[in-house]
Amino acid sequence: MAVGGTAGRVTRRRLRTRANLLDAAFTVFAAKGFGRVSIEEVCEAAGYTRGAFYSNFADLDELFFALYAQRAELIAEQVSGALALDGPDLDVTAAVDRVTDVLLLDRDWLLVKTDFLVHAARDPDVARGLLEHRARLRRAVADRLARARGHTALPAVLGDAEGAAHAVVAAYDGVTTQLLLDRDVAAARTWLKQLLTALLTG
Repeated sequence: MAVGGTAGRVTRRRLRTRANLLDAAFTVFAAKGFGRVSIEEVCEAAGYTRGAFYSNFADLDELFFALYAQRAELIAEQVSGALALDGPDLDVTAAVDRVTDVLLLDRDWLLVKTDFLVHAARDPDVARGLLEHRARLRRAVADRLARARGHTALPAVLGDAEGAAHAVVAAYDGVTTQLLLDRDVAAARTWLKQLLTALLTG
């Protein structure tokens, strides 16, 4: 029994260490940019040794991908949750309002995400992982739109629900790029709301 309790404490401690390393890495990556950050800087920001780092991550690439996966998962959950509240019907205007209200529009995250995109563009293995996370977000949107098609018509120009989901993600990408430059979160939410409403209602 004591052995099991010890193992449980070790597991919890390791999960806490990993979470703290991810939080510290997020802050450092946002401030300095991926490629300008060392393992030592992440460890110093988190208050851990290199040994603690290597017991959780093989290198900065693995940590960076874990950080991206964590945030991408959050966004997918936000979108799915906001789109799931209407039942079989889909009130597009209300759904768009909910999505844009909850969607993560944090500039530090966008800086990290942009760094990751550039990194993935130069590494096919990383690019495959990034494409899968983006596909998951599109699937969350497409699945909801497909379930509503019998009740809510989509503009014909978008084709099917998958085409509409591509358009939604592209609109998000465009708005967040502008947000990186002008830092106006309120304007970004308003512009995203207008774009998504126009896209999904024609």
